[in-house]
Amino acid sequence: MRHLLYPSEISESTYLIPFDRLYDEGYRGVIFDIDNTLVPHGAPADERAVELFDKLHELGYQTMLLSNNKEPRVSPFADAVESGYIYKANKPFLSGYFKAMEKMGTGPDNTLFVGDQIFTDVWGANRAGMHTILVKQIDKKEEIQIVIKRWFEAIVLFFYKKHIKRMEK
Repeated sequence: MRHLLYPSEISESTYLIPFDRLYDEGYRGVIFDIDNTLVPHGAPADERAVELFDKLHELGYQTMLLSNNKEPRVSPFADAVESGYIYKANKPFLSGYFKAMEKMGTGPDNTLFVGDQIFTDVWGANRAGMHTILVKQIDKKEEIQIVIKRWFEAIVLFFYKKHIKRMEK
């Protein structure tokens, strides 16, 4: 059984994830966090994000943004990348994750979740049964409550990396 705080995998960046391979493995939906996953905190969608979503849609993926932010933050971003969205999602509570999959017409077995935080993104998506990809935060400048969570995340990642090394033996 997988530990609920451990991601299925880790990537240096959202933009380095092999979405082609994952599509070939049967994944059809991708749910993304926005801030520090796709762009720095509070930044609008940039050219790189737009190109990524164009590529994903071209491959055949359904996409959804799942954010704890308010609609004025999430809606313009979603419009720019042509994706569905859920704002004030209350991650890590499960309802937002299931609502996102329902909107995409996917299920836990063929949906990816990409985010930069363990205690909201990964924990919630793991509990919903999805394949989770933890990415490194884009910008180190964050609100104090997130900075404090990062300290605890470092502990979880320490044990995650030990777990991975044991599994590789």
